[in-house]
Amino acid sequence: MKVKKTAILAYVFAIIFVIALSFMYYLNKPIYTPKVLYIPAGSINKIITQLQSKNYDVCKIDSFLLRMIGSPQSGWINLQTRVNTKADFLYKLTRSKAALQNVTLIPGETTYIFLNQLASNLHLNRQKLQNEFNKHAPIKEGVFIPDTYRLPLGITEKELIKVLLNSSHKKMKELSLKFFGNYNQKKWFRYVAIASIIQKESASAKEMPLVSSVIYNRINKGMKLQMDGTLNYGKYSHQKVTPYRIKNDTTTYNTYRHAGLPTAPVCNVSIDAIRAAVFPKKTKYLYFMKSKNGTHDFTCNYSTHLRNIKRATK
Repeated sequence: MKVKKTAILAYVFAIIFVIALSFMYYLNKPIYTPKVLYIPAGSINKIITQLQSKNYDVCKIDSFLLRMIGSPQSGWINLQTRVNTKADFLYKLTRSKAALQNVTLIPGETTYIFLNQLASNLHLNRQKLQNEFNKHAPIKEGVFIPDTYRLPLGITEKELIKVLLNSSHKKMKELSLKFFGNYNQKKWFRYVAIASIIQKESASAKEMPLVSSVIYNRINKGMKLQMDGTLNYGKYSHQKVTPYRIKNDTTTYNTYRHAGLPTAPVCNVSIDAIRAAVFPKKTKYLYFMKSKNGTHDFTCNYSTHLRNIKRATK
């Protein structure tokens, strides 16, 4: 009987030993992730499911282990390295936080300038940002919603562009559903193109529906837009438009040479500008000129427009 008891105990200890070894092996398995990771708010099961959807090597066992270790942090976390043991990974989920940097995209700013700003503030490679943007953006300009973004130091160029595009696309889709009841990408970005000219030309949000009316009125009459703001695209965002640029710029952004809208928006635009593009003021205005007080004088007649120019430049 004693021998049988000893054998049973030895068998139990062997099973426990194998389980312990398996457990230790599991905790020391490597898991590969970006150094900076976004964790959504929610239950442990939801977090594990979200990580699985990203093809990270986690499972229900990790849900059980996390319940023993503690609740995961939500938001951006910095894992320090791209390869962690499973034990380190789960521990960092509950303890780590990423340092965040505010980056503001102002209405009317071009993507070229914004990518420069992102590269500088977040210590990223400018060309990699451009390459990722070119790869994933639906059009070359106007795809970001101006806002102050809280972004983690350590994020990769690929993940950053993905985050910004997804966030902006979500907001644009919500706006389109609000304005039209549907979202048609081609139709939407035509309005963004109009909004971008409004953004560049308006002195205030109050003026935007009036500037919008001039754009529509000129297009409907077959007139060229002839607006300086369309030449403030890309790297020329803050450069004064000169007669030389007007004469020599051959892109569709040059609305002195080309009729209709540019083939892409000029810049990233505010919600006010989009609203003005969708809902222009009903006027007969065809011209506007910035006055000495910074606002614009609008007129239907070219002769009056010339007088406004003379008064503003006197």
